[in-house]
Amino acid sequence: MTLFAEVRHVASAKAPLVLLHGFGGIGALWAPVVSRLGPDIPLVVYDLPGHGQSLGAEGIGHAGVMAKVVLADLDRRGVSSFHLCGHSMGGAIASLIALRAADRVRSLTLLAPGGFGPEIHHEALRRYGLAVETSDLALALAALLAPGSMSGVTSLDRLADARRLPGATDRLMEILNSFLVETDGLTGQGTLPLSAFEALGVPTRLLWGTKDPILPVTQAKAIWPGADVMLIEGVGHMLMDGAPDAVASALSSAMAAD
Repeated sequence: MTLFAEVRHVASAKAPLVLLHGFGGIGALWAPVVSRLGPDIPLVVYDLPGHGQSLGAEGIGHAGVMAKVVLADLDRRGVSSFHLCGHSMGGAIASLIALRAADRVRSLTLLAPGGFGPEIHHEALRRYGLAVETSDLALALAALLAPGSMSGVTSLDRLADARRLPGATDRLMEILNSFLVETDGLTGQGTLPLSAFEALGVPTRLLWGTKDPILPVTQAKAIWPGADVMLIEGVGHMLMDGAPDAVASALSSAMAAD
């Protein structure tokens, strides 16, 4: 089974924007950002392996495995160059795609990306990955937001439908366990080879919420020199819903600079 993606205007002469969601998500969670982008922007919005309509796709595993599968799918679609944006786990995947194929990546936009430090609230992610019904998903998502925030995450019904598919939560637990590591009795996440990225020369933007309860905003300090950094006050981990205007603006700027 190949990867599922919602596509728009990919036959355009413009390089498309490729969007990669985070752990447990689906491509539909990008809706608040997509609605703020120009209607003529070509898009490839993935359900990543083991998620949503890509539940049975190849490449279920850690970020490096998924990066290879996404690149192969872009090849299959005839996409030679592209702008790239990833959130959380999708940010780690996007970073590894840039590391593997820097000559094809016109810009890289990272939203609270995984792999920038070992700290991670894995218990909250596990609860989120195991939630199936809409009410349980809303409760689990609340733990990903800034303290005291109300869940405004869109597409909850579509996310619940994806979680009801046979084997869906099993695949998510497999993926979560693939990027968690044990060090001195503590559970954390694997980290990216960040020292290698500056030499790539890929224009990079990093956005992070200052109240992120999943990946601490202090990890933003690990970004390589030359990247633009925006810390968004009062926002938690779900930047697509917590700060869609800022995300859309960053993406529009990245594509306009091409």
